[in-house]
Amino acid sequence: MTVVIHWEAFFQVLGAALVGTLVVVGFYALGLRMLVRAGRVPVVTPAEFTDAITVISEKEAKRAAKAAAKAARKSPLSDGQKTLAQIAAYACFAVCAAAVLGGIVLIVVK
Repeated sequence: MTVVIHWEAFFQVLGAALVGTLVVVGFYALGLRMLVRAGRVPVVTPAEFTDAITVISEKEAKRAAKAAAKAARKSPLSDGQKTLAQIAAYACFAVCAAAVLGGIVLIVVK
């Protein structure tokens, strides 16, 4: 029994995986950046795990929320620019969702 590796197909899959990863991660990062520019900084509340490890304390969470609100007030962008940045952020997240759903469809349908 011999094993034959189709190198061309291997590199096609490798290239598609790399491009897909770059698209999803890049657009997600750009979307987060646009949310921050729009003054809608995502603040994560403290999370407690089953092994009693707390990621951040309540005090740190309040401090982060206060800093985010202060940064939003000091934004040099006009209201129209903030709205445009928020729309761009949601568009970036839509591209990420479309890429993930497209990958799932490729796996399930075939």
